[in-house]
Amino acid sequence: MERIATIDRKTNETNIQLSLGIDGEGFSELETGVPFLTHMLDLFAKHGQFDLKVDAKGDIEVDDHHTTEDIGICLGQALREALGDKRGIKRYGNAFVPMDEALAQVVVDLSNRPHLELRGEFPSQKVGTFDTELVHEFLWKFALEARMNLHVVVHYGKNTHHIIEAIFKAMARALDEATTIDPRVKGIPSSKGML
Repeated sequence: MERIATIDRKTNETNIQLSLGIDGEGFSELETGVPFLTHMLDLFAKHGQFDLKVDAKGDIEVDDHHTTEDIGICLGQALREALGDKRGIKRYGNAFVPMDEALAQVVVDLSNRPHLELRGEFPSQKVGTFDTELVHEFLWKFALEARMNLHVVVHYGKNTHHIIEAIFKAMARALDEATTIDPRVKGIPSSKGML
């Protein structure tokens, strides 16, 4: 069974087509209009071995908020849809990733219980033209729509770009682990019988 999903989202602020293949090769084809987010999504695909296509047009003349938020929504919906009933997955994932002086840890539970816990500070309010407060917005909408428990801990770091890059790489690697099919897992990995 192919674990692939395509999401189309059109609002007065954005028009997004996104496809995600969980069992991919790290291929990405990205047009977001938000260069720093494009860079982070490319890293996410590469380090999670996900195939990711995004074609997004948004009101970036206002700012990057709506586009960043709505891509997070679409990515979460695609992950949830591609996972189906989650039969046989590991469910949990944990990854530490260093990026020069920065160290980030991401722990996920594909639990159908959405929550974001983000512990850490960004030293700068911007990376290039990108508002770093949008990282929280993206992560929260991604976790909410994927219906996953997402914990992000920045252990230390001085360079904001490095910190955010470590987060996205760690999130990709944690999700790669959590979405992996484990032949020892029989059925749904929950004592409740469903996720």
